[in-house]
Amino acid sequence: MSREINPVLLEVFKNRFASIAEEMGVTLNRTAYSPNIKERRDFSCALFDAKGQMVAQAAHIPVHLGSMPLSVKSAIETCSFSPGDMVILNDPYKGGTHLPDVTLVAPVFAGSDGPVFFVANRAHHADIGGMSSGSMPLSRSLYQEGLIIPPVKLVEQGRLDRKIMDILLNNVRTPEEREGDLDAQIMANMTGIKRLEELISKYGLETCVSYAEALMDYAEKVMRGVISGIPDGTYSFTDFMDDDGVEREDIAIRLELKVSGDEAVLDFTGSDPQVAGSINAVYAITLSAALYVFRCLVDEDVPTNAGLIRPISVVTRKGTIVDAVFPAPVAGGNVETSQRIVDVILGALAQAIPEKIPAASQGTMNNITIGGVRPDSGVSFAYYETIGGGMGAASDGDGESAVHSHMTNTLNTPVEALEYTYPLMITTYSIRRGSGGEGRFRGGDGIVREIKLLTDSEVTILSERRRRGPYGLYGGEPGSRGRNIIVSDGVEREVGGKFHGYLKAGDVLRIETPGGGGYGSPEG
Repeated sequence: MSREINPVLLEVFKNRFASIAEEMGVTLNRTAYSPNIKERRDFSCALFDAKGQMVAQAAHIPVHLGSMPLSVKSAIETCSFSPGDMVILNDPYKGGTHLPDVTLVAPVFAGSDGPVFFVANRAHHADIGGMSSGSMPLSRSLYQEGLIIPPVKLVEQGRLDRKIMDILLNNVRTPEEREGDLDAQIMANMTGIKRLEELISKYGLETCVSYAEALMDYAEKVMRGVISGIPDGTYSFTDFMDDDGVEREDIAIRLELKVSGDEAVLDFTGSDPQVAGSINAVYAITLSAALYVFRCLVDEDVPTNAGLIRPISVVTRKGTIVDAVFPAPVAGGNVETSQRIVDVILGALAQAIPEKIPAASQGTMNNITIGGVRPDSGVSFAYYETIGGGMGAASDGDGESAVHSHMTNTLNTPVEALEYTYPLMITTYSIRRGSGGEGRFRGGDGIVREIKLLTDSEVTILSERRRRGPYGLYGGEPGSRGRNIIVSDGVEREVGGKFHGYLKAGDVLRIETPGGGGYGSPEG
């Protein structure tokens, strides 16, 4: 470091950088068009240095934020930047996660010859084209999942490229909604640029860059201290995905976690090969899950930035379920496989630091997409939602009930907003009592959400933990497995964790989400 770091000013910059990311999120939330972004807040915002290292993030979606640096670096490597440019991308094999997650990257020049910082945001769009409404299909190829956007300038020197926008809007089912959400993403980045320019104007560029670097160094130091507190050794754990929705069941994710001093190596090379269905995860997802779990081990209020991952190595084998290669389908890898990767890392850590690790939470995001044509206007609609469930119990208490956990941090779509926006009706929304695993401390309960279709609709479900419940720890019982049920003409039919079909007006979709695992023997 070329200058002495003042600890008081370091704390000031920690909060100033984070507040900029938070304000970007407020802008995106307030100006968005779709309920998925406006109500559920399925988006994330962050700041990056000139090299694409994450400097600060808002408290948004873990699966977005841990992987977003790879998108920013891809944009930097692919595009040359001028003031006023913004690059759009969603390609999972160029730093993205899955196609509905659209990232917008913008440089901050602050009067310099080149970018000195970057701002970026990522938002889940309720439809990005592809073979089924909502763009979360039971696919066999990335090409079936929607429009693949490489890093390309959507805004150039402050002017929207209408040709690029028209290409995007002509490949989606809900163009008006998509344009409104993209405009909101542009405004979020403009907010971040303005606030960073103000910060640089106040403190000077050299100071801002120095303290960004110092915050990353500080986060690295804290993480090394946390890892040093884990006993040295090799800890193994294996868990399974239910199925890929197409061909296979019991797809293994295997981890060897090696802790040595203040460094950790997460070796996933023993995991099963990538599959035909859409639950493959790209490397960015696996890296993101590792960052999330180790960040959770930090007790103090450390900034979440690139420094946290420096002592952690994530080793994979190309062509596996945790590091798929193009053009493997990945729609479910982002939302479902990411959760299982977290379960596997936690399972390994539980052997080393049992007092700090909870039993498995629900282990799924319970993804639902419903699309069709509004009966009143003839306009297409696309609804997307994830549903919470039970959290795992821990050594100091029961798990929380009816919440989102781990790699997701969204809200629900309020009943009023959902029924106002879509031709749908919520007939049941309740806690699934008794679904948490028994134990000295009990796992949290899941949720029952029942949706009645008011028009003929295409329905897709991507969910997990339908064949086996989330694991308990140290004698605790597993949580109840989830259930997906369709009620048509008064007849109930349980479908698997992955489902696609066309239902008619009056049919009911009932989702019962898993409970969390219990902790400790019930007799203990």
